[in-house]
Amino acid sequence: MSTRSSEYTLGERICKARDASGLSTAQLARRLGIKTATMQSWESDRSEPRSNKLVLLAGVLNVSPTWLLVGRGTPPFAEEHDAADLDSMKVALDRVQRQAQALADEIATLQERISGS
Repeated sequence: MSTRSSEYTLGERICKARDASGLSTAQLARRLGIKTATMQSWESDRSEPRSNKLVLLAGVLNVSPTWLLVGRGTPPFAEEHDAADLDSMKVALDRVQRQAQALADEIATLQERISGS
């Protein structure tokens, strides 16, 4: 059973929306004109953004302020992946694993060449 957006805390929704946008905590903080530590406090529920920053945050993350506050509305991420999404992720993962293995092989070859010198 999947967790609904309204069951997450504000900090968890901020973090999930940030992840969905592909931004790091530091990148998001920079866009909002705040310190990274402030962003981390919001994401860990140690503090909450003021209303003006919440509206700005929602805009940057492409979600509604209502979704950030209470989890009502359209989330920025799919709660569950369909079979086609999973298949495409498996294909991408296989490709990346092959690339990683090729790089590991190349590194080993170069290390052998260096140590044989």
